[in-house]
Order: sequence, then C-alpha cells, then structure tokens
Amino acid sequence: MEPLSEKQIRSSFVNCTKGEASRLRLPLDFAELPWRELDFLGWVDPGAPLRAHLVLPRADGPLGISLRVPSVGRTSAVKSSLCQICLTGHASSGVTLLAAPLAGARGREGNTVGTYICADLACPLYVRGKRQPKLRAARYEESLTLEERLARMEGNVDAFAAKVAAG
Repeated sequence: MEPLSEKQIRSSFVNCTKGEASRLRLPLDFAELPWRELDFLGWVDPGAPLRAHLVLPRADGPLGISLRVPSVGRTSAVKSSLCQICLTGHASSGVTLLAAPLAGARGREGNTVGTYICADLACPLYVRGKRQPKLRAARYEESLTLEERLARMEGNVDAFAAKVAAG
C-alpha cells in the first residue's frame, strides 16, 4: 500500500459524515506505519474505542469505512475464533464482530453489515507472519503461498467493502 496523507484518509470515508471523518483520530503510530507491509490500513480509534476504521487502496483513490466495535464482549478462554478477512485463528478475544453502516441513505436509516475480523485490524501483518495471534492451540498450517493468502485476504476485504459502498 502506498503511504497516505491525513487529508487523503479523512476524505476517503463513504459511510460517515465529513464532520465524523474530521473528528476521527488516526492511529497513534501513524508516522511509523509499515506501509509496504499493509494491504489496507485498519485501526481502532484511540479517542473513541468503540469506533474502528478501514482504509483500502483503490485505483481511483482510497476507500474508507467507519466501523462500530461492540461495547462489551464476553469471551471464553478456551474457544478460538477465525477472522473472516485473513482467516487467522485467534483466542476468542482476538476476533470481534465489527458493524459498518451502509453508505448513503440506507446507512442513514441505520442499516449495517458486519464481519468477524481481527480485533486489532492487523490482518496484513498476521498473513505475513509479522504479528502472531495468541492461540492456545497450534497455528493452522496452510498449503497456500504467501501471495495466494494475500490475494484471498484482499478478495475478502474487497467483498466486505463492496457491500458497504453499495449501500
């Protein structure tokens, strides 16, 4: 992913108002982000921990999606969960259901779409092995190459983004 400016990120959101986009906080480590290892940018808003954001690169400019984080999650220490974007297995607290208001009129009416995703939104780093999930059991071995796993992740996040953007 090519590095993005704060202005590019704020103007990319399709499912929140310009005012909401102007008030969101960028990741605390924004200046040190590993852009070359990111296929999309995802973070939980440090000023509003019940909000998260995704920004995906597109040929016509970045696409930003605002997400809602559940307020209270009851998790089991013995269960594990699978991210629907990168298919990384986590202890159950490592995956959360994030809901995104749809773009346009349907989103303003309260319609949303959700997905189970890594709670820290670091899917590209998990796929590349730069970050390790906290699992009680052994990590799943896959026969796919890194390029194939990255393509699968990109397809999954693109499908989710298409649902949001279509409204």
